[in-house]
Amino acid sequence: MIVVTGATGNIGRTLVPLLAKAGEDVVAVSRRPEFEGLPAGVRHAQADMGNSASMRPVLEGADALFLLLGGELNGHGESPNALVDAALDAGVKRIVLVSSQINSTRPEALSHARLREFEAAVRASGAGFTILRPGGFASNAFAWADSVRTKRTVFAPFGDVVLPVIDPADIAAVAAAALHEDGHAGHTYELTGPEALSPRRQTAAISRALGEEVAFVELSREEARGHMARFMPEAVIDGTLDILGVPLPAEQTISPDVENVLGRPAGSFDEWVARNLPAFR
Repeated sequence: MIVVTGATGNIGRTLVPLLAKAGEDVVAVSRRPEFEGLPAGVRHAQADMGNSASMRPVLEGADALFLLLGGELNGHGESPNALVDAALDAGVKRIVLVSSQINSTRPEALSHARLREFEAAVRASGAGFTILRPGGFASNAFAWADSVRTKRTVFAPFGDVVLPVIDPADIAAVAAAALHEDGHAGHTYELTGPEALSPRRQTAAISRALGEEVAFVELSREEARGHMARFMPEAVIDGTLDILGVPLPAEQTISPDVENVLGRPAGSFDEWVARNLPAFR
């Protein structure tokens, strides 16, 4: 049995069907009391991975666990060891954790200290572990959806700085392989898209998919900071802007890990836009 936390998110919604299709017994965990659209045979469990006591009954009988921190869990909560110990007590032998590329490129970043704690706990667990370290998500472009729909305009800083954003569906596919197949224990995979793109070129991709012109307006760092302060913790904003505006060479490097694991190239930003075009119409 495989327990998937974060089952309602961008990664989990793809991961759960992939595992079900592979014939796995899957439990999809969310904090919501209901979860619609689950594949046949997949069970839903309401629990909070930030509360290990609530996770213990869900983990009973599980062989593998997918861990995805979300929201406030990235900033604070009980010791990661509490959840890892609950998994080990239940008999879990395989843990796959979604971390971040920043933990290799900027290992002192305060914004990702919590993820580093989870990495350390998983590595020390004695279970077969796989760490996934994706770079920026293609789905971050959803932040532009409203202005594209209403003004046919993208507002973003650092218009010509390139980063190889990754399709969350590829993160899910790599996670499915690590949970379902042998040969991934002890590996840390850095996950990127196949091409480094700037916000201006991402805007052009959205424009092509819509068949209409979408303008790009470059924000100053301070303008971007003010916008991000509406939904992002203060401690995270400047670090995020540093990555977007002054990325390290390693953060602009295209990793081969998606192709090495899946036997196919990582999906392009254009493909992600095509699948999610209704959000921008």
